[in-house]
Amino acid sequence: EDGVDNTGVAKDKLYSTPEDTQLVWDTLSPISPMFTIAAAFGNVHGVYKPGNVKLQPELLDSFQKNLGPKVGYEKPFFFVFHGGSGSEKSDISDAVD
Repeated sequence: EDGVDNTGVAKDKLYSTPEDTQLVWDTLSPISPMFTIAAAFGNVHGVYKPGNVKLQPELLDSFQKNLGPKVGYEKPFFFVFHGGSGSEKSDISDAVD
């Protein structure tokens, strides 16, 4: 949609990883515990063939579960659901409630 051709990008590069989200935590939490993160869960910009990108909001819940025990918060992240249209309400609830 933004005119960027990402057809040569590997699918796994279109999603954030636990390491990505921990880096955000490690970088921003010393500044303030109140920050938002727009982790990529298939909500991407660019030109993609149909079926190339799949929304996986369950990744956000996995990021919470990965980092939570390490930092002492059950759900340490405040997520921005940019581009999450079409996600199931239950997947969103798992990630943020």
